[in-house]
Amino acid sequence: MIRRREPVPFAFVAEADRFRSNVTPPPRERASMGQMAGRWLLGLTLVAGIVGSLVIGMPALSADQPSGHKQPSQAYERR
Repeated sequence: MIRRREPVPFAFVAEADRFRSNVTPPPRERASMGQMAGRWLLGLTLVAGIVGSLVIGMPALSADQPSGHKQPSQAYERR
């Protein structure tokens, strides 16, 4: 009998590497048209949200555009 390196608490775990089932699971149900349309709509909404946030946020992230109006700081005005 082959001796294991570490103790196994349950016998079925020890025999699991030898056991292979000949029973195949049933095939998955196909998604209905409504479910497929819902998934597409959800994906499209997520992509549109990411693209929209990038379009709105890009002007704030760009450092190469000078601002149209420069306001001196209050410390500069008090001199």
